[in-house]
Amino acid sequence: MKKLLLIILGIIIVLIIILFIKTFTYPFKKNSSTTTKEWKVVKNDSAVQRFSNGLKIATISTGELGDFDYSTFDTFKEYLKKSYPEIYQNTENYEVNKYGLVFKLKGSQPNLEPILFLSHMDVVPPGDADIKNKEENVFKPNDKALPRVTKVAEDWDYAPFSGAVANGRIYGRGTIDMKGMLFSLMESMSNTIKSGHIPKHDIYLAFGFDEEVGGQKGAAQIANHFKKQGLKFDAVYDEGGLVLEKGSVKGIDSDVAVIGCAEKGFLSAKIKVKGLGGHSSMPPTESAIGKAAVIMQRLEDDQMKPIITPLIKEFFDNIGGSMPFANRLAISNQWLLQPLLLSQLTKNNTTNALVRTTTALTMMKGSDGTNVLSPEVEFVVNFRLLPGNTVKDVKEHIAKATKGFDVEVEEIDNTREASAVSPTNTKAFKLIEAGIKEIYPTAIATPYLTVGGTDAYKYQIVSKNIYRFMPIKINNSEQQSIHSTNEYISIENYLKMIHYFEFIMKNYDK
Repeated sequence: MKKLLLIILGIIIVLIIILFIKTFTYPFKKNSSTTTKEWKVVKNDSAVQRFSNGLKIATISTGELGDFDYSTFDTFKEYLKKSYPEIYQNTENYEVNKYGLVFKLKGSQPNLEPILFLSHMDVVPPGDADIKNKEENVFKPNDKALPRVTKVAEDWDYAPFSGAVANGRIYGRGTIDMKGMLFSLMESMSNTIKSGHIPKHDIYLAFGFDEEVGGQKGAAQIANHFKKQGLKFDAVYDEGGLVLEKGSVKGIDSDVAVIGCAEKGFLSAKIKVKGLGGHSSMPPTESAIGKAAVIMQRLEDDQMKPIITPLIKEFFDNIGGSMPFANRLAISNQWLLQPLLLSQLTKNNTTNALVRTTTALTMMKGSDGTNVLSPEVEFVVNFRLLPGNTVKDVKEHIAKATKGFDVEVEEIDNTREASAVSPTNTKAFKLIEAGIKEIYPTAIATPYLTVGGTDAYKYQIVSKNIYRFMPIKINNSEQQSIHSTNEYISIENYLKMIHYFEFIMKNYDK
């Protein structure tokens, strides 16, 4: 017995030694301190003013299939034409499906594959939260900047379509999603033209108008138009990643710039569960709503298996070297500790979304009366598909959860597979890293999985190199303002974004 214990102890010691050796020799990406000087923000009140006025045009997209009021989009198109005459005069520009906008700045070597920058002009409705200050035409670019918010706002500081500039911020619906990127791209292209720089590659801008409701009339039509022209892009740049402020990623004492190299798929299923209806005074042993509850519990308790995909492995390889020892131990020894690592990742809603197809119960409808048993109950479950899982996998998962019950399953909204994963060894990706170092020298740049949907997905038919990143540094509370209350972008962030895109446009040929 003593001999057996000694053998077990020896095995444990050897195992510990192996774990430590692998941890200390694991090839984490080195994020050493840089000597690069951070680009200093250059005051540009006219650029801020143009953006502010654009925010006042309420280009709201609502409803299904892009059926909404387009009158404000006509106003917005005219505003862009008035605000950026040098772009309209020096590019080939045209409309796709009346409201999609395309600009082509010709390069000196048309045989090279062009590069494409995306954005969208539509915004979500502002909601009905109270407005603290209803003053109009607020433009105070010289205000002292307030610190970043530390909690989600309940009210708007200024009206959502005021375009107010105060407190070092630009307020309004669309400041982050996505007019900030649209106007910064227009400013960047305008500056490139005015500087006399002639790129080698053609540079395209493409702006959709219904991204918030699926993008089928905007981005999808523009992408198909490019395909019919035989265009292939060397790079496509869109939204989907940010610079997360220090402290946003637990255990890392620096900013982290996450670059979306893929995005999750989407499937929403309406599940109708049938049972016996009638009066609540004589209920059946199992009601339709009770059956629906069983199915919903199955879906939440037995979710699709978590996986560390190659993209997420690269993400951890990039940031792991800056994490505490326990994290590095788990990341570098997944041959043994992957189950433990996955267990920890799935306990947090943010990291859980990176390693599995998520399940979200979102809507439910039953009886309209307190004493009426509905013969049919329906609920909606939304899945966001991890690259590696398919729509077919999800359908089989639903079939398993509903087995034994009389149900009807209907797909709603825009079902789509997860996107392809773009490579990180391309010039297009490396230039993003260089642009990040230009404005955030100490930030850790890493590939990432975009968990939400973007227009970029539609452009897979014209490029394999699609990257989702917007160079603004925000904290968790500021992220929560997207599609919510009191959305704003700091003046500093906006001006840095202009410089970043101008940097990409002027350095892509180097």
